[in-house]
Amino acid sequence: MTVQPLVRPALSATVLGALAVVYVVWGSTYFAIKVAIGSLPPLGMLGIRFVVAGVLLFLLLRWRGAPAPTRREWGWSAVVGTLLLGGGTGFVTLAERDATSSVAALMIAVSPLFAGIFGSLWGERTGRREWLGIGVGLLGVVLLNLGELRATPLAALLLVLAPLCWTFGSQWSRRLPMPAGLMGSAAQMVTGGAVLAAFSVLSGERWGSPTAASVWALAYLTVFGSLVAYSAYMYLVAHTRPALATSYAYVNPVVAIILGVLLGGEHLGPMGWAALAVIVAGVGLVVWPGRQKASS
Repeated sequence: MTVQPLVRPALSATVLGALAVVYVVWGSTYFAIKVAIGSLPPLGMLGIRFVVAGVLLFLLLRWRGAPAPTRREWGWSAVVGTLLLGGGTGFVTLAERDATSSVAALMIAVSPLFAGIFGSLWGERTGRREWLGIGVGLLGVVLLNLGELRATPLAALLLVLAPLCWTFGSQWSRRLPMPAGLMGSAAQMVTGGAVLAAFSVLSGERWGSPTAASVWALAYLTVFGSLVAYSAYMYLVAHTRPALATSYAYVNPVVAIILGVLLGGEHLGPMGWAALAVIVAGVGLVVWPGRQKASS
């Protein structure tokens, strides 16, 4: 089967808006997850987050006349939802029990590297400047990890597995018979959330009395982290090159660290702030539009 090349439009207002959403909102979700699991079970919290968001989006789309997914599309949505939400977000959430929100966001910064590798498996080409940007961004991550930010070995392992699941699922989803548009996001959240809820039950997670802060954090994650940002991300996956779609992974640590320092009592020294500048430079190399070759 011949893989059709991905259309790479210019940085339109829609693309820039979607980038802004995933940059800022997902950067804040690392801190929100840390607050939510303060009194809520990690997998159960995620199950509620994604099932509620997915059902609401599904009902809204159906009310607006969008066709329901076929049985085949539901099946593939479950596979992709399990990879992205179960493996990707699930591993990050479990890791945050033993890691700061800053560390979690930093480790996810390897996502563009994995995206470039997985994209090449399907015949997509990551340009030299994009690889340079990925390398610069990873250098910034290394500098950050030379500072005071640390995680347990298990948490570090989960934070490596998370972007592997996320980027593979993202790239694979573009070759699968998925529901069109936002209905694909809704189906993935419903099925992925159901898988997370099932694992919560099977693992014996227990529910206590949640704090008001955890409940508000869960509400924020459901509305903004899932309904808004996840839909924006899936748009980027479908309409932009892999390195650009996953460039959020370099900006999210900036937002997560700022929130961690201001609200979570985390500390970042001069080396850390210098590393953030390097990360931002890497994002610039990836995001800045390159010359488009004229088609003959």
